[in-house]
Amino acid sequence: MEYRRLGSSGMYVSEISYGNWITHGSQVEQESAIKCVRAALDEGITTFDTADVYAGTKAEVVLGKALKGVRRESYELFTKVYWPTGPGKNDRGLSRKHIMESVHASLKRLQTDHIDLYQMHRFDYETPVEESLSAFDDLIRQGKVHYIGFSEWSADQIAGALKIQDAKGYNRFVSSQPQYSMLWRVIESKVVPLCEEEGIGQIVWSPIAQGVLTGKYLPGKKAPAGSRATDKKSGAGMISRWMRDEVLEAVQKLKPIADEVGLSMSQLALAWALSNPNVSSVIMGATKPSQVKENVKASGVKLEPEILAKINLALGSIPEKDPAKTESPNPRA
Repeated sequence: MEYRRLGSSGMYVSEISYGNWITHGSQVEQESAIKCVRAALDEGITTFDTADVYAGTKAEVVLGKALKGVRRESYELFTKVYWPTGPGKNDRGLSRKHIMESVHASLKRLQTDHIDLYQMHRFDYETPVEESLSAFDDLIRQGKVHYIGFSEWSADQIAGALKIQDAKGYNRFVSSQPQYSMLWRVIESKVVPLCEEEGIGQIVWSPIAQGVLTGKYLPGKKAPAGSRATDKKSGAGMISRWMRDEVLEAVQKLKPIADEVGLSMSQLALAWALSNPNVSSVIMGATKPSQVKENVKASGVKLEPEILAKINLALGSIPEKDPAKTESPNPRA
């Protein structure tokens, strides 16, 4: 495992992060989830990403149990706030009230006294940005949070927040957590250049496009039994946008490229995302330890320019690149 600095901060993160978005507390039983976390630790992964909303708060509970007894200083723990975690009008969004209540609930579920990176899970159109930024700054000053970031913000939203942070003397964002893969490149034209200039690193989610880039989904064929595309609990709705024959046919063209560089399809996808210098870490999920052991082999892989060119040629016009696709829905809508 190799490690990179998170943006311009002094904290290092593992190139491969372990995330439990649609596994812990829902798709994977607790015992299996804990085995995956232990496998991640054994393979040198030190960065663990979760959120209060995952599996209705159960994912944080499982991760807290899995990391219990591990020296706290030896890993980086990330979580997020924004999506609804209860029925009340204030159980969502980025108000000071919800941020403060949510962080304390997350700390309890994770069985820790601090969060290494606390992230605004989406942009809140109803709460004044300064209110949210002030609350996050207070959490850093209280020692409950070490660094702060955001997920799926547009370049304009990022720039506006940074302007407020600088004017008020607040601690600045150091991370962005966007969706990013060979098939979804919407951050490349606006978000990445801004973040490079401002010292913000990308911690990307879905680098394997919900499993499509593994090559296991074949054009004209039914999805394999037990795969994500067949499991409504594990993101079948999101993966459906890639389950078109033209996409699957393009993905199959990546197989000889992966063979050429001695990688599996998933390893190639992770290495591709890490080839972007603004990416600090890629988040992978797992339902069994063997997947962890396979995917970590993408760390340290350097893809030559000619290989990256072959990937672009194979995928053609399939990848989505429209920066307007980076958006945050209103949680109260």
